[in-house]
Amino acid sequence: MGALLRLTLVGIILAFLGERAVRLSQRVNFTREIEPKELPNCHFLEGIETGSEDIEILPNGLAFISSGLKYPGMFSFAPDKPGEIFLLDLNEENLHPRSLRFSSGFDISTFSPHGISSYIDEKDDTVYLFVVNHPHFKTTIEIFKFDEEEENVLVHLKTIKHDLLPNVNDLVALGPDSFYATNDYFYHDFTMRHVERFLGFQWTNVVYYSTNEVREAAKGFDSANGIAMSTDRKYIYVADVLSHTITVLEKHQDWSLSPVKVVQLNTLVDNLFVDPNTGDIWIGGHPNGKKLFLYNSEDPPGSEVVRVQNIHSDNPIITAVYINNGSVIQGSSCAAVYNGKLLVGTVFHKALYCDLE
Repeated sequence: MGALLRLTLVGIILAFLGERAVRLSQRVNFTREIEPKELPNCHFLEGIETGSEDIEILPNGLAFISSGLKYPGMFSFAPDKPGEIFLLDLNEENLHPRSLRFSSGFDISTFSPHGISSYIDEKDDTVYLFVVNHPHFKTTIEIFKFDEEEENVLVHLKTIKHDLLPNVNDLVALGPDSFYATNDYFYHDFTMRHVERFLGFQWTNVVYYSTNEVREAAKGFDSANGIAMSTDRKYIYVADVLSHTITVLEKHQDWSLSPVKVVQLNTLVDNLFVDPNTGDIWIGGHPNGKKLFLYNSEDPPGSEVVRVQNIHSDNPIITAVYINNGSVIQGSSCAAVYNGKLLVGTVFHKALYCDLE
């Protein structure tokens, strides 16, 4: 009887592990092969060689680009080089990003920027830039003031740390000192993080932060990553990488969030950008997660840009705008649009801009 019970338990465990392996393969798109879809007029942004993980565009056409992310288990072309924030004026005929300087006192040596977001104070047009930072693979939120008149300097205002924000991926600013952030509680060791994801733990959430309170606003995501707000500021959109979905959440007066709908895609959804003119959501996605996580220069990860129109309707329109097999640009993490131009950012590679019209 004891031997039979042991055999039964072994069978159950093996069946569970087999099901988990199949599910993980599906969630990471291990076997997906892509059909390239190119755009006619694309160029690299000069000077960006070690990533352009997130892109934030102001209404006046100034764009901030985070570069140089170091993250456990993620490839880097320059692992010892500090991260940067680039500024790009999309109104210029010839686009030339330039690396911004930081005010004295900010430790640039451990700067590893991830998601970024901006808030413009309506009273005096002050621009606040929020940056997810991973010094020594930990998480802080850095808040800067952008001073264009002072030779394009980012003035460091404060560093935020909190127990409810142990591992932030992205954030969306709500005010000069408040935001929503996607965050996970996975084990910080790289191997254990993937064991937990393999087992299917849904330990990622959205946290609301302000100087008055910090609390969980939404939960139950496989791997919450990109986050953005609708043009009317009534809804929050959350990208779930491993579920290949965007969750629409309604924002309430007390800053709580309630689920409205989930939209399924066919790519590992990374960062989100909402077109301020149309409300369309632009997504940088990963067509094959295996190539992203197990980097091979002979078979690099591809890039994919997806546009979602009318997300609140019963039948959103989902369009693959750009797909590349890695021969041009590797590991796309974000896509943003301005005045007929598409910007495509990457986790660790270059940055691309293309004409849409």
